[in-house]
Amino acid sequence: MRTPYNLSFPPLILWLLTLVQLLVILPAIAQEEHDFLHELYDKRNDSPMQRKFRKIAPVPAGVVYIQRPGEGEKEIREHFRKMKDLGFTNLKQIMTLPDWNHEEIQLIALEEGLIPWWYGEGGWEPITDELLKNLDIEQDLPLDEIRSHPEMIAYQMEVLKGRIKTYGAHYRKTGSREAFRGSSSAYDPIVGERGLDLSEAGKKLFAGWAKENYKTIERLNHAYNQHHHGLAAGGKAFESWDDFERRWENHNHRELRIIRDMLRFKADYGVQTLEQRVREFHAIDPDAPYRAGGELGLFRPHAYFGVNFPGIADAMRHAGSFYPSIHFTWHFDQVRDELGPMVYVQASYINDMFKGGWTGGWETTGGPQQFGGEKFGQNNKGFTVDAPEMEQFTLSMLAAGFKGWGLWSWSVRTAGAEVGEYALLDHHNEITERAIAVGKIARAMQKFRDEIWSLHKEPQVGILFDWDNEAIWTALSIKGQDSLRYRPMEARVGLSRALINKDIPFEFVNPEDIREGLAGRYPILYLPAVLALNQELLPLLEQYVHEGGRLVMDMPGAWMDTYSALFPRGSDSPFAKLFGTVLREYQYSGINRNWKIDGRELTGSIADLRVEGAKVLKYFDNGKPAVTQMKKGRGEALIIGFEASRSCFNRGNFPAEDFLSGLLTALGAVPTISTDQAIVYRLAGPEVDHYFLMNEEGSSVACQLEIKGIKYTRMEDAVSGEILDLGRPVLLEAHGARWLRLIK
Repeated sequence: MRTPYNLSFPPLILWLLTLVQLLVILPAIAQEEHDFLHELYDKRNDSPMQRKFRKIAPVPAGVVYIQRPGEGEKEIREHFRKMKDLGFTNLKQIMTLPDWNHEEIQLIALEEGLIPWWYGEGGWEPITDELLKNLDIEQDLPLDEIRSHPEMIAYQMEVLKGRIKTYGAHYRKTGSREAFRGSSSAYDPIVGERGLDLSEAGKKLFAGWAKENYKTIERLNHAYNQHHHGLAAGGKAFESWDDFERRWENHNHRELRIIRDMLRFKADYGVQTLEQRVREFHAIDPDAPYRAGGELGLFRPHAYFGVNFPGIADAMRHAGSFYPSIHFTWHFDQVRDELGPMVYVQASYINDMFKGGWTGGWETTGGPQQFGGEKFGQNNKGFTVDAPEMEQFTLSMLAAGFKGWGLWSWSVRTAGAEVGEYALLDHHNEITERAIAVGKIARAMQKFRDEIWSLHKEPQVGILFDWDNEAIWTALSIKGQDSLRYRPMEARVGLSRALINKDIPFEFVNPEDIREGLAGRYPILYLPAVLALNQELLPLLEQYVHEGGRLVMDMPGAWMDTYSALFPRGSDSPFAKLFGTVLREYQYSGINRNWKIDGRELTGSIADLRVEGAKVLKYFDNGKPAVTQMKKGRGEALIIGFEASRSCFNRGNFPAEDFLSGLLTALGAVPTISTDQAIVYRLAGPEVDHYFLMNEEGSSVACQLEIKGIKYTRMEDAVSGEILDLGRPVLLEAHGARWLRLIK
């Protein structure tokens, strides 16, 4: 449901109006006046492979073909012609009958104009000056004419046919398709299952990993807090690496950093194994992209699973593409099976962890479903997935920055688990309205492929994700409440929800992005539930503030560092100087005492704040500081002394959302286009901006768009081509979506 502006809380509204004056913020500055560092963004994961993609600009719209018993070449060709006619470009996957092989069907697909892999034209040989010369194609032709040149098409077709032959020969020689499968899941329990489990081989490897990372036993002892009371293993610190190898399994159960390290070891080993698989794959076929990242729900506690998504993304820089799996019955349990905005949050997380790299929804859903999913998920769960839902789904992925998708599936499984589910076709192989709707979007994707590859988010708010923070939360949960490991996700989702419901663009940020100089991309940088704050980031955050950034941290922020020791927050500490506030300790609201702000009861961690140079912008109802602001250089640093982001996790907490979005709006977070009737996502281009409107309501709506700061000359529907009046409402059908191009 679209969050309304809540006018029933006058103290809150009055405070927000006062806050705008206190912060002396100039009138809303148009987004194009801020330097979003797009060139630096594009370089973040630059490589020859990623440059190849940028030149080819692939935007695959693929589907999985599942062969039915009795379907021969005639029926297969009929399927492929229907796909092609609707607008689909490739086969994300082929599931053959026992008496057929992949190579036969792949060759048929090529003959019918479909590329038989998930990556579509991304699997072409690179377009180089030498290749153009060999093909006698003029080098100064526009890229779209080069790509569509008959000589180029013919040449790349032979490349793809050669790939089929190479893979077929390898399979006949080895009897296995594993080496050229070209994809890896995120969760791969090679050296241990989730949590603290390690195989016997994993236990031996962990000791070597620790030695490689810490170099000296003294550094390891310090990292593992052996100098603190009650944390030494067996009552004494480790004396040598041999001693560590003998005794580390008897570590003190209260020591958290070693738990973090066990989780990180598994994550690092997984990435190392992935990199080896990529090398083996590219030894067979150096031009084909590899993909990794799928099969683990993005609302899961990744550290607990021994998975590091930013690490997987980094491995894909030189290899191919980073992707998630998104299926409604499998990947939304942790957000109460909410779709809509939660699709965008998942896709954004993946896209934002691979800045400048190729991301896509290469394992995503295609039709209604009700029997699959987690064993311990919600009971009586199922989803209507028709044309409007598929429009929202596919357009949400594009809005998040994905450049293509692969839908499971075109046709249904005909027996066994998942029989009759997930597909674009119905049970009788007939084309559905959703297949037609998605096909139209696929056509528009091809038409505007160059624009799509030129687009960037222009985020008003950066949301920090730090794997180490997630791992410390998980370490606390091992001996404590399981729910603890979900709290950082809940805070990120809550903050995302509050921003989405006010059409404020955001982007996820990790520590490496900040180290690479991207902090300045974000007018506001928000640290949600960063329990374990990396001390190495503090100087970079201070520089960000001095240069004009607005830093916001909520609770329970900076409780400890990433080694699980208390974070230094006292007087004269770098923390206190940055925030102008001493964070003395943390209380809790919602059990034996209720803390309130403007009469609203709060739940969760409460900061005990003592200002030392900062200004108190808001007090709890008991008179203690709730929000502090410290001006530093051209920017400012704020502490919100309660769980502002996590309080927005559940749908419908409008007062909490109003507080959070109101504060960020007062800090300058203003959307370029907004409407009260629908959700709006924006991607900015050099000459054309793309907007994606999502209707969460069960009835059609007329969206009156409020445009701020940018002058557009024309608006058109990217899918239908209809020219729309900039001054008139845009119509959206129930549960539906529209993709608009606004020309500057």
